[in-house]
Amino acid sequence: MSARTTAATTTAPAGTLSGATAGTPKIGLRERKKIQTRQAIRRAAYRLFDEQGYDATPVDRIAEAADVSPSTVFRYFPTKEDIVLTDEYDPLIEAAIRARPADESPLQAIRYAFVESLRAICEDPQERADLSARAKLLRDVPAVRARSMESMSATGRILAGVLAERTGRPVDDLELRIFTGAVLGAFQEATMHWGEHDQQGELLDVVERTLDVLERGLTL
Repeated sequence: MSARTTAATTTAPAGTLSGATAGTPKIGLRERKKIQTRQAIRRAAYRLFDEQGYDATPVDRIAEAADVSPSTVFRYFPTKEDIVLTDEYDPLIEAAIRARPADESPLQAIRYAFVESLRAICEDPQERADLSARAKLLRDVPAVRARSMESMSATGRILAGVLAERTGRPVDDLELRIFTGAVLGAFQEATMHWGEHDQQGELLDVVERTLDVLERGLTL
């Protein structure tokens, strides 16, 4: 879902998202605490960005608002842009794709995984607010947009890996790379479109329309 993910396993984050993917194992206390720290930093940052503006908000001020040290912020987020772009959604989507029937097409599996994960995210008011804040920053802050292009490769590697398993193709197969890049680019454009139109309507509807476009002419 995001350009990057902070979770190293296929466990779901704490909260309502934990039940979004059937069969996803429960996470341990240590990982839960890490997720809570990341969320505290991210939400403090979103609040300050809204109040003061992105460029006028230094990392040490974010750390203070989140009640952590600046070094802790950088341990979780290497750059200020990563605070906006990093989340815990990719493992949910990866697990959801793996859980789909083996005879289902890659795009159908992706459709189910993205739509169901996004639906679960949007049902939680705080997660929905985070998604809205990210879309605004992606729209308004050139540095965030630039970083998103660089960091999208992490999600791309995850998606390519699970699709390679489903299709039997090498992970560096050209058609697989093109397919993965097209899917991620389409979702990026969907998010930008939603943000540029002042988030009118539901992001889920925009994503469904995006998938309709892909299904009309993109196969693997």
